[in-house]
Amino acid sequence: MKLTFLGTGTSTGVPSIGCECETCVSDDARDKRLRVSVLIEHGGQTVLVDTSADFRQQALRQKIKWLDAVLITHCHADHIFGLDDIRPLNFRHGALGVYANERAWVDIRRIFKYVFEPTYFGGGLPQILAHTVVAGAPFCIGPDLQVTPLEVIHGRLPVIAYRFNDFAYATDLNEIPPATIAALSGLDVLVLDCLRFREHPTHLWVERALEYVSELKPRRTFFTHIAHDVRHERDSPKLPRGVEWAYDNLVISDE
Repeated sequence: MKLTFLGTGTSTGVPSIGCECETCVSDDARDKRLRVSVLIEHGGQTVLVDTSADFRQQALRQKIKWLDAVLITHCHADHIFGLDDIRPLNFRHGALGVYANERAWVDIRRIFKYVFEPTYFGGGLPQILAHTVVAGAPFCIGPDLQVTPLEVIHGRLPVIAYRFNDFAYATDLNEIPPATIAALSGLDVLVLDCLRFREHPTHLWVERALEYVSELKPRRTFFTHIAHDVRHERDSPKLPRGVEWAYDNLVISDE
């Protein structure tokens, strides 16, 4: 399995508009963070998690020519506003399967009403094959990639984390319910939300994220959805062995 971090930044991205903090003016490429998203490749399947607000830029940079599916974690703007940019893939390959929970589909159909209830002719529309996922109910994409949706909590919003065989991706959360804790055992790689060092009401911060890492015991952990409070070179030594800050274009592979 191969995982590529397309974006590792918080909702504003890093650098943040108008900010001149140490991270935002850094010339370290690892401190340049597009909105959060990952690409999973396994068994001939290519799967995108979240069409971030920066999806067009990410797809061009990564030279994405094909997707077998799009998985949605939740419908906050930074995770969903790139959905319209799947159209060039539709033009070449037809409709694309999009997977989300029932709560997210309500918001997707509202935000992108023009896709589901077109009122004009002319211009391209995203071609979507809608699939509803249920937490704890696994499904397969292709013959070898098993996907298990798992519920985590982001403030008061249920968000879907995804387990792919022995990889798991859990962003935008401040609580992992007991059933999901149990389902995240035995991981090779865990990608986990971790906004900053200071406490936050709807995201994990370093201390709390490390408590979950200690409980789950994955072989490797990569923190994502990172704010400009974190500078990669300065703050990497502050994490324990086996835990790292992710960065854009980082590739993790078990091949």
